[in-house]
Parts: sequence; C-alpha cells; structure tokens
Amino acid sequence: MLAQLAAAALICLDPGHGTLPAVGAQTEPIGPGSHLLKIKDGGGAPGEATVALAVAFKTRRLLRARGYRVAMTRTRAGYAGGNIARAQFCNARHAALMVRIHADGSIDTSLHGASTLYPAFHRGWTDDIYARSLRAARDVQPAVVRATGANDDGLIPRSDLTGFNWANVPVILVETGFMSNARESRLLRTPSYQQRVARGLVAGIDAFVRP
Repeated sequence: MLAQLAAAALICLDPGHGTLPAVGAQTEPIGPGSHLLKIKDGGGAPGEATVALAVAFKTRRLLRARGYRVAMTRTRAGYAGGNIARAQFCNARHAALMVRIHADGSIDTSLHGASTLYPAFHRGWTDDIYARSLRAARDVQPAVVRATGANDDGLIPRSDLTGFNWANVPVILVETGFMSNARESRLLRTPSYQQRVARGLVAGIDAFVRP
C-alpha cells in the first residue's frame, strides 16, 4: 500500500540558499498582494547551503528507492531565483509536500538541535495549507530527532517566510542543526550524519503520506 502511495506522491525538496550573489541583494513581496518586501536570499549561515544540498541529494536517493517521485528546486550552487520561485516550482508540480532543508545559525554558539518550521495561519495566504503543513511538521520533527539524536527544538510557526506564504502545497522547513555550534557544525558536514538526517526526513514524509 505504501509503495502505491509513494508512486502517486511527488515530494518537492528545497535545499536552502545557494543563490547567486547578484540575486541575493534583490527583494520580493513576502506574500501575494503584499507591499512588504523581503530579501530573496540572505545567504544563510556559513556552510549552510552546501550542507542543505548534500542532505537533499541523500533524501532524494532514499525517497526514490521507496517509490516516490522527487523534484528539487536546485541541484547545484548558483540558484538564480528567490523564494517565490521556489514555492511556485513546487506548486506547479502539485507536490504532496514541499520540504525546505536548512541549517540554523545564532550568535549564541551554545544553541543546538533540530526544529521544524511551518506556516502560521494567514487568511488568503496559508489558510488552505495550514492544517496539512502542521500535520507534516508533527510527523517530520520527531522522525528527524529519532534518526539523529539531535536536541528536539520543537515546532515553530512562521508568518514571515516568503517560501511559506506563496506556497499552495503543504510546506515545512527543517532546521537540521546549528552551523554556529562547533560540534553540530562538524556533524552536519559529515556524510554519515547527513544520511541520518535524510533517513529522518524520509521517515517523517512516509508518516505524512500514509493515510
């Protein structure tokens, strides 16, 4: 049954950042019809874009092995669009779930752990995907924590993320760890830990897709 569900489901993976510097300085509306502009890509934490892409490739491999169809918003450094384009890429493919893969950063280098962000309820922007996105976050977060042993930093609603507000499909953003924490940064850069993160993501996606 799961293989049949997987075959029908397309998962859209969005490895964060990696945007061309010339594009990164540009802005775009934070939501449809909004006059509030937000930078397309702030660059992320040092090393984050590379880690996110590596985790996405490993996740894609595992998902395909389980029968899922997979699309990725970027497959290399030098992405030329913003977060609206990323969301619209997944919208156009009618993704069963958009999984945005990131790693966190903080001036407090003691912070560590994984968290999952989901869209806050906003009528006209996220009301159609809010419930399903929250359910996905509730499935994926514990799965990633179990697979990695990372500290559980919980679920966080966000109203200020362009990639959420323009999405028409269920969407979450997984902060896989803190690049600003020395121990966690070392782990996130290793293929073995990236594979553990990928296994957690796939387990969570399975739980979400399963009826």
